[in-house]
Amino acid sequence: MKVSGTVTTIGDDIDTDIIFPARYLAILDPKEQAKYLFEPLGADFRDQVCAGGVLAAGWNFGCGSSREHAVTSLIGAGVKLVVAKSFSRIFFRNSINTGLPVIVSPELADAVADGEQVEVDLEAGGARVGERMLAFTPLSAELLAILTAGGLWAAHAQKTGGNHAAHAG
Repeated sequence: MKVSGTVTTIGDDIDTDIIFPARYLAILDPKEQAKYLFEPLGADFRDQVCAGGVLAAGWNFGCGSSREHAVTSLIGAGVKLVVAKSFSRIFFRNSINTGLPVIVSPELADAVADGEQVEVDLEAGGARVGERMLAFTPLSAELLAILTAGGLWAAHAQKTGGNHAAHAG
C-alpha cells in the first residue's frame, strides 16, 4: 500500500480535543466533522492539512479520549496518512480500524517539513522525501490487510462474505 501527499507538521501531545473538539460529537458524518478539524489551531492550519493529505506529528499524537471522531474527522478532511514519533495506543488502533494509515517513526517525523512531498510504501517500510530515502518499521500483514480493505468492518465483511452475523454469539 502506497500513500503520497504534501506534509503538514504539528508538535507533541496533540490530544483528541485539539483534533476534533468535543462540542461537535453529535456530528457523525466525516465530511461534516472535517469542518471542525483542528479548530483550536485555526482555519488556515485545517486548510493546509486538508490540502496536503499527510500529517507529521511529534510524540503522543491522539492522546486524550478514545472517541473515533478524531480519526474520522481526519478521514473526512482527506488526510491519507499520519506519521508520528508516537501515538496514543487507542488512537493508533482507531486509525487502523477506520482505515486511516498511521506510521510510528520518529526519524521520518523529524525528516519532513511543512510543504514537502512524501511518498510512503507502508508494506516495504520506506519513504521518499525529496531525494532522500528513509526506512521505518512496516506495518504487519494483519494491519495492512485491514487498511487495504478500508477498515476493520470492511475487512470482516470480506472474510465472511458480507455476513456480519457469522461470528455472532
